[in-house]
Amino acid sequence: MSLSDGDHDLVTAELGREPTPAETALFENLWSEHCAYRSSRPLLSAFDSEGDRVVVGPGDDAAVVALPDTEGENSETYITMGIESHNHPSYVDPFDGAATGVGGIVRDTLSMGAYPIALADSLYFGGFDREHSRYLFEGVVEGISHYGNCIGVPTVTGSVAFHDDYEGNPLVNVACVGLIDDPDRMVTAEAQSAGNELVLVGNATGRDGLGGASFASEDLAEDAETEDRPAVQVGDPYTEKLLIEASEDLIEAGVIESARDLGAAGLGGATSELVAKGGLGAHIELERVHQREPNMNALEILLAESQERMAYEVKPENVEAVREIAERYDLGCSVIGEVTEGNYVCEFEGETVVDAPAEFLGDGAPMNDLPAEEPTQPERDLPDADLTEAFEAVVGSPNTASKRWVYRQYDHEVQVRTATPPGDDAAVLAIRERAERSSADGLSGDSRETGVGLAFSSGADPNWTTAAPYEGARAVALENATNVAAKGATPLAAVDCLNGGNPEKPDVYGGFKNIVDGLADMCSELDVPVVGGNVSLYNDSAAGPIPPTPTLALVGTKEGYAAPPAAFSGEGDLLVVGDLPLSGDTEARLGGSEYLAQQGGSDRFPELPEDAPAFVETLAEVADHEATLAVHDTSHGGLAVTLAEMVTAEAGATVELDGDADPAELLFHEQPGRVVVETTDPAAVREAFDGVAPVTAVGATDGSGALGLTVAGERLSYDSEEIAELRAVIERELS
Repeated sequence: MSLSDGDHDLVTAELGREPTPAETALFENLWSEHCAYRSSRPLLSAFDSEGDRVVVGPGDDAAVVALPDTEGENSETYITMGIESHNHPSYVDPFDGAATGVGGIVRDTLSMGAYPIALADSLYFGGFDREHSRYLFEGVVEGISHYGNCIGVPTVTGSVAFHDDYEGNPLVNVACVGLIDDPDRMVTAEAQSAGNELVLVGNATGRDGLGGASFASEDLAEDAETEDRPAVQVGDPYTEKLLIEASEDLIEAGVIESARDLGAAGLGGATSELVAKGGLGAHIELERVHQREPNMNALEILLAESQERMAYEVKPENVEAVREIAERYDLGCSVIGEVTEGNYVCEFEGETVVDAPAEFLGDGAPMNDLPAEEPTQPERDLPDADLTEAFEAVVGSPNTASKRWVYRQYDHEVQVRTATPPGDDAAVLAIRERAERSSADGLSGDSRETGVGLAFSSGADPNWTTAAPYEGARAVALENATNVAAKGATPLAAVDCLNGGNPEKPDVYGGFKNIVDGLADMCSELDVPVVGGNVSLYNDSAAGPIPPTPTLALVGTKEGYAAPPAAFSGEGDLLVVGDLPLSGDTEARLGGSEYLAQQGGSDRFPELPEDAPAFVETLAEVADHEATLAVHDTSHGGLAVTLAEMVTAEAGATVELDGDADPAELLFHEQPGRVVVETTDPAAVREAFDGVAPVTAVGATDGSGALGLTVAGERLSYDSEEIAELRAVIERELS
């Protein structure tokens, strides 16, 4: 990739001269789609990002949101939320590409003064039956687990999807939640004052990751796995762990004025963005940067994306304290320059290699005005499938099957916060804060419970957004909100990772525009501020564009940490809350369903509930009711998968679905905004949802450990071992 003629002319006009080679490369990276969002920024105003609990919204390394206290007011405990993609690097080098994605989002968390407490990964690959897809899948999961486990940050939730259109370009989206237990500990990526020093802390700079931002802003070539390998960073989680602990000490000591992690465009990107946000400039001497390799030139030092590095703004009188803390953790430390009131200037061995306004570097890229082609939904063309074969195909699909093979590789118990572990609709984390009691020695290090449980869900469904980008994206938002509500939590805030193909193709850009609008509209309906996010375009290859993929990572809060499980207890009645096409009043649509993905055919996407906010709010209340024994979201794979997932060796159920709809429609349609509730008080559930959503009794649970299912007179019966065997397809193939 190179600076286009139009961009070159703009740069030349601003500088009044030809740019130097280092300036050309810096503008090329900072003005790339990956950094400047040239095709997507005009669309992002659709999102509502403000709210009573939003402390820092979009534009920083991570967002900051205040947690509610026991009275529902804003507490002095904050969380940070961030999400990023490492798609192209994970295709070229699945282990290092995915691992460094984890490292990057964790450092974004550190940039805000937060301690990272949880990760979520949403992963998308080509067909599971393809050897190359399984190779990428195994490498990505290994990279995420290795890095996350080594740094001691639990991976607690996420999603995995397989779809043929990811064959040439997988997606790796990683979200992180951090904790700030004192507002005074928060920092931002906005430089504060001229005269302060710029200090680089962490790993030495090498030549890895050169041009990573521009590499992420172009379609993958057929030879990308060999030709683009130098653009992939190589991570060192043990150094990252030291950096996490050093960051805590730096924040505790109060010696940091602002911070930015070194990610896309390396040192040049981090430091220019830091000072630009403060309306300031910088003077940097590149030879001062501690280096891993000999004879590095100015451009390499400026743009290398070597990992585990942080840039700090530090008052001159605090530089020695920063150096001492870095040395304590055996981290490199370089005073590389200072904040100024002038341009962003970089020198190398006495020669000026960059001299440009910082704001122009960061925000000067012109936005793209691209044509968009409106997508259409398919016509109804349903297959004539055997119900037993369809049930086994859908429940045994890699998309709906157990993901235990993935999450068993992640240490979800480290930090001792995970109250509801992976494998449920959402994880629930216990939030703790330090008790700030005065003593002769200062603040104590004791901790106390805040009484707040944090529910965390992340994911998207490419089948939905392929069938109907706008409605599918609305469904993604509703499903994630339903996931946290099923654990008794009220949605608080979200971040998104918007993935698309080549935006220069009108049909691709039209689909992308629709997922932005759909996600934004449903989040607004639910009153969930989207406080930050990431955009990844040019996910296109010789195999074609990816499906438009709007990953949403959403958190909710509740009093306490107890939550109803997704598994049957064996002691209650079963209710379906939400539309169930038994009477003919509700049309069952199968568009975007796993059933059609397995059996062929087409259909329109299901309509969503008319009052989604009331459904989510009421569900959170019902989930915490003392009579509620289990709650499970009904979406991917429809009721067939929901019921199969709820069966255990100790608890089963007898279920009857009998109505006007076709048996496949009853069992497999995937309208979000529905749950199965096991309760000992069905009347209370009906009363709670009166006027909000229909409630249908479908059976009862028992201690059989089997699922007896009658659908329009046709009987299906499976014991827990048979269901487990169907759902073990990933583990069986990869173990």
